[in-house]
Amino acid sequence: MEFLTPQPNHSSTNTVTTTATPPSAPTSRYENQKRRDWNTFCQYLRNHRPPLSPSLCGGPHVLDFLRYLDQFGKTKVHHQTCPYFGMPNPPSPCPCPLRQAWGSLDALIGRLRAAYEEHGGKPETNPFGARTIRVFLREVRDFQAKSRGISYEKKRKRPKQKVLPLQPHVSS
Repeated sequence: MEFLTPQPNHSSTNTVTTTATPPSAPTSRYENQKRRDWNTFCQYLRNHRPPLSPSLCGGPHVLDFLRYLDQFGKTKVHHQTCPYFGMPNPPSPCPCPLRQAWGSLDALIGRLRAAYEEHGGKPETNPFGARTIRVFLREVRDFQAKSRGISYEKKRKRPKQKVLPLQPHVSS
């Protein structure tokens, strides 16, 4: 697993580098997925031209990473010109692309946001929490819902029901 550790620097800015550490005790499924996602993102940054460190990446790099992941998606997203646009269950196949589902991207960003901070990144510079990422995810959610003909309504919180304590039964 890679960890970001501050390295001494003679300039006024802090730099963050990655170092490998041996695996530790068994972890949860969420922690394992978060580690795999972080490693995948770091590999993407290493393959970037020019290579980037996580501390130097910003919202545009995260957007590029999400677009890169689209090629591995399994959710059919119809174009607006497709005759099946807006149909939840199209009657036959069409050439529209497969993409990452909005829910998968949203969960991925949540895990990467947590991993960034666990690896030494500061919350105020976390590229996974950038406004551009939130706007992108909202646009993906809305377009995929329209494409599949499913309206997305934000769930409203119900007011909490007041629970009355039980009164002891007194017999006379």
